[in-house]
Amino acid sequence: MILGRVTGALHATLANQHLEGQHLLLVDPVEPSGKLSGKPLVCIDRVGAGPGDLVLVNREGGAARALLQDDRSPVQALIVGVVDHMQVKE
Repeated sequence: MILGRVTGALHATLANQHLEGQHLLLVDPVEPSGKLSGKPLVCIDRVGAGPGDLVLVNREGGAARALLQDDRSPVQALIVGVVDHMQVKE
């Protein structure tokens, strides 16, 4: 699992049938400090996240498909939580 910051939403006029009705968000991976730590991801949102939210992302396709209960879904990243508070020990 990784931390990420939601930077926007995606809309597709044509979508894979397994993705119909799914809410897609663009997420930038970040370190606990907030520093960017990777390339943006397209994630399915199942928790109601929005722009600017700090989120937990499951970035393993098999586990994401299991959570969606759809073995044929072409998904690799799924938002599984919105972080309300984080405390990091130094």
